[in-house]
Amino acid sequence: MLWPRARLQSVTEITPLWLRERGLRGVILDLDNTLVPYGFYGEPPAHLVGWLEELKAAGIPLVLVSNGSRARVGYWREKLGVLGLGPAGKPWCGFRSALRRMGLQACEVAVVGDQLFTDVLGGNLVGAYTVLVPPLSSRELGYTRLVRRLERFVLRVLLAEEFDPGKTRQGPTIKKE
Repeated sequence: MLWPRARLQSVTEITPLWLRERGLRGVILDLDNTLVPYGFYGEPPAHLVGWLEELKAAGIPLVLVSNGSRARVGYWREKLGVLGLGPAGKPWCGFRSALRRMGLQACEVAVVGDQLFTDVLGGNLVGAYTVLVPPLSSRELGYTRLVRRLERFVLRVLLAEEFDPGKTRQGPTIKKE
């Protein structure tokens, strides 16, 4: 349940072709530390806007599913021009509602996020294709910082690789799967 189907260095690695090759037609996105740094308000980065526009132009439905406040999710929903649900109560809630809004089956949707115990677990519970990315920032809730320690342990033991969800990334990077 904690095993992501893919591990990418950035959400921008998910292209219409990448999705099509995996039989995927929609994307559920986490917000904080996946699309924008935790707590950040302001103009979204140009590369993020361009990436979202590319997916929208290809007819790929996008939905934010976040445990953030209703106001925060609403702010980013407007800024990014996508549907958004929050606070969603991940990992147990939110994903099925997003699937209904997209009109897609879970097996047709990628769930993308930076946390094993919310994004990956929740996506796997509904049967979606899960994608784990490193967090954009080390700034997080205290609870999340504690959970990151457990995530690092799980990733080391189960995945036996050096992918560290506690390690932040510098700007957009592209690395092929």
